[in-house]
Amino acid sequence: MEKPLRILMIAPTSFFLDYGCHVRILEEVRVLQRLGHRVTIVTYHLGRDLPGLEIVRTRPTPWRADYEVGSSLHKLAFDLFLAWRVLGLILRRRFDLIHAHLYEGALIGALLGRIRGLPLLFDRQGSLTSEMVDHRFLDPEGPWYRWVRLLEERINEMPDVIVTSTQLGAIQLERYFGCDAARIHPLPDSVNLEFFRPGVLTPDQIAAERTRLGLPPDRPVVVYLGLLAHYQGTPHLLQAARVLKERGVDVHFLVMGFPNVDGYRRMAADLGVDDRVVFTGKVPYERAPAMLALGEIAVAPKLSATEGSGKLLNYMAMELPTVAFDTPVSREYLGSLGVYATPAGDPSALADGIQTLVENPELRRALGRELRQRAARHFSWDRAGRRLVGIYRSLLEGQRARP
Repeated sequence: MEKPLRILMIAPTSFFLDYGCHVRILEEVRVLQRLGHRVTIVTYHLGRDLPGLEIVRTRPTPWRADYEVGSSLHKLAFDLFLAWRVLGLILRRRFDLIHAHLYEGALIGALLGRIRGLPLLFDRQGSLTSEMVDHRFLDPEGPWYRWVRLLEERINEMPDVIVTSTQLGAIQLERYFGCDAARIHPLPDSVNLEFFRPGVLTPDQIAAERTRLGLPPDRPVVVYLGLLAHYQGTPHLLQAARVLKERGVDVHFLVMGFPNVDGYRRMAADLGVDDRVVFTGKVPYERAPAMLALGEIAVAPKLSATEGSGKLLNYMAMELPTVAFDTPVSREYLGSLGVYATPAGDPSALADGIQTLVENPELRRALGRELRQRAARHFSWDRAGRRLVGIYRSLLEGQRARP
């Protein structure tokens, strides 16, 4: 029996929050623990502690008490505190390797891992410069873009191995950054099929929960669960709701997530759709399957061309037919079973896709069943976890073989 591994996982974010990269970190750690390995997560001072996970947090910054979602100058200080905490762990304890998330984590892991000669795996979930542009933090025509791009290129050279959350990410590293294909391993986002499954609520429970939220019992419900932001397509979703209302299509929207909920409520009111859009705010990850079970249709209007979209896999596992903008990442997950809105960014196209499913209940059910089967075949965390451990073992064997 092979020796269990001691893994130092660097998460430069306020882990755990209930979205995106946090879910990938959580499910990776859980599957590694099921396989017998020990994972220590080092992260920012804020975030939600979860049972069964070893989470080491930084000291708080006295001038910033809230969460950081996306790019921010405040994260520079957070990352300095994080590097200090990582240094202390490396000096006091023994680890076999570093698994670093996001570019800040890869940089910290590369610089400090040298102290102990620890091999570094970089878990890349999107382009640094593209994310900053998506978050409107960096102007692609501005003077700083070139320097951030150079920093991204340099960090890409530092890890021993890079795993990417999509096949597209691996292609981008090879094609646009010139990375050696031998160092790159696609490890697409996956889904816990026992946690996200149809039938988590009974019909009576669904009816009661819909009544509590003010969802009408006689209309199909379109669900969205994720961050609320422009690059996530939230304004486009609300504009699509207006298009459907103008067409007389009877459908209601359940929009779940954060931040800026009040701002998007005002936008819905300005568009005249506040009577058919319900906002819940943040939904704990533990509640996600039950909340998704309230819908007949799911929507994923994300516009980013480089980031993953793990919410699609949750929809698939719940047997929810899904309307998404036609992007490479959407097609990577949904394949031929997605209902695609073309061109990406067009609210009317998004409305067309939703209307197609509203008017075709049999199509909805058939697509939902096939999407769950696709998730089971290609996007299981159990399979992904075994592959990740295989990458770890190869990385350690390669290190031992080097003089």
